[in-house]
Amino acid sequence: MSNFLENYQYFPDMEIIGKQIDTIQSNLEHWLSPEILTKCLSMIDLTSLHSTDTMSDIAVLVEKVNNFKGKFPKYPYPASICVYPNFSETIKSKLTAEGVHITVVSGGFPTSQTYKEVKCLESELAVKNGADEVDIVLALNKFLDNDFDACTEEIKAIKSTIGDKTLKVILETGALGSAENIAHASFLAMEAGADFIKTSTGKLEPAATPMAAVVMCECIKRYYEKTGRQVGFKPAGGMKISKDAACYYAIADTILGEKWLNNKFLRFGASRVTNNILSDLEESTITYY
Repeated sequence: MSNFLENYQYFPDMEIIGKQIDTIQSNLEHWLSPEILTKCLSMIDLTSLHSTDTMSDIAVLVEKVNNFKGKFPKYPYPASICVYPNFSETIKSKLTAEGVHITVVSGGFPTSQTYKEVKCLESELAVKNGADEVDIVLALNKFLDNDFDACTEEIKAIKSTIGDKTLKVILETGALGSAENIAHASFLAMEAGADFIKTSTGKLEPAATPMAAVVMCECIKRYYEKTGRQVGFKPAGGMKISKDAACYYAIADTILGEKWLNNKFLRFGASRVTNNILSDLEESTITYY
């Protein structure tokens, strides 16, 4: 672990992290403007990951996205629709909203407890059937067993399988146990080829936290400074209200800066927050999604 932290000269300090979070949260009104909340809508991966999801359910969700501009012409489409991989073809056949991507969770989501070959095949099939982006989970069984080479090889294999499609690696930060582990996993994933690093699956608690977000963004910053490759950041899980989205936007803004404040490099894995942002912007209760 120390090699990654030494290589990038980042050693998370909880006191410093706490002060960073306190400063951001005490000035959060700055990021709660209608302009920024509208921008946040364009960064959302609109997600449906229920065991009971059906083709009909996903088709209804896609139609809501397709019709969004007719209902809310002032606001942008979400960045993508995020589903299980078997629904990628359903979305592709029905999606007409311009610029909206198809995102799938793959690789044995949400536990990553399966064979590397299965993870690669699942990701390959999802892309073949229309997926633009693939979200996988870091192999925690290997990471927590200190088998970091196996983690790296697996991410590289999946990235090679999906080619130029976007690969997001979910760290499941709530299970990693420490800021140092979060930093180590962040650097490992980026070095292995991740296009985004993502906090959580939303299936375990805690999901996204400001602490994890600060550590991950600090790692992205240092990785960019050392390599020149810009990696995206995606907090996911637990976001419910506009303040939650504004907080993570503020962390990215403060640490990473303007280059990251677009949906090519900043995403929110959330669904509930979408209606709440719309409600705050419209100053009335919106339950569109």
